Amino acid sequence: MKNVSPQQPPAKQPLSVLPVVPLFSGRRMFMRYAGVATATGLVLNACTSNIIPEPLAGPGGGSTANARAGDVIDLGSGDVGVLNYAYALEQAELRFLELVCDNFYDNATDIDKQVFIELRNQEITHREFFKKVLGSMAIPTLTLDYSSVNFRNRDSVLDTAIAFADLATAAYNGAGQLLTNATNLAIGGIIVSVEARHAAVVRELRYPNTAQFAGDDVVDPATGLDPAKLPNEVVPIASKFIKEILSTANLPTPMA
Repeated sequence: MKNVSPQQPPAKQPLSVLPVVPLFSGRRMFMRYAGVATATGLVLNACTSNIIPEPLAGPGGGSTANARAGDVIDLGSGDVGVLNYAYALEQAELRFLELVCDNFYDNATDIDKQVFIELRNQEITHREFFKKVLGSMAIPTLTLDYSSVNFRNRDSVLDTAIAFADLATAAYNGAGQLLTNATNLAIGGIIVSVEARHAAVVRELRYPNTAQFAGDDVVDPATGLDPAKLPNEVVPIASKFIKEILSTANLPTPMA
């Protein structure tokens, strides 16, 4: 078992941190949009093309490298660590969606297929964004295992898709406060709204014509906000599908 640990770039003066506001409104308003792609992917593509940071330089794990099951992957520290944390989650979510689209369950409707293909394509955008920004500071390509998912069963696939999108939304909401670079924070705000919309549309597939697209289990009825989870809450859940061991030991912690 090896330990993969990206070196950090020289410290820079952090930019002022914008207030973190969970983007709950995107989930409630989702059903007003005509389609997933127009509501999310085009916004992300347009915004990131204008404010994408330069790739980080340094030895790192190398985004083209492959990890091995059992390796300890140190996500790193500072903004690099938070971005690697997001990159790991995007790798895991995208691979699941790729497997769904590679061989759809037998009773998949045309709408099911359209939604999952668009979700997959948007998650490719997310993964490639983090891969490009992190450059040589990126963690390796992870080893992923979805043997616990019954890809022939619609409910199993939709339940897993919901779990991924809900977890990603909570993860981005919780990670915003850990970033010090305002550009990184702005990008995170864009992506979390995309993830919330993903969760809404998959919930609508699973529970059509109900309020579950913004259910009380993910939107607090008292505050109207999506939940926020910190890395030490998210990684153990995501690790069900990740064969490497992700270490959050050096990630930033919330300011008191």
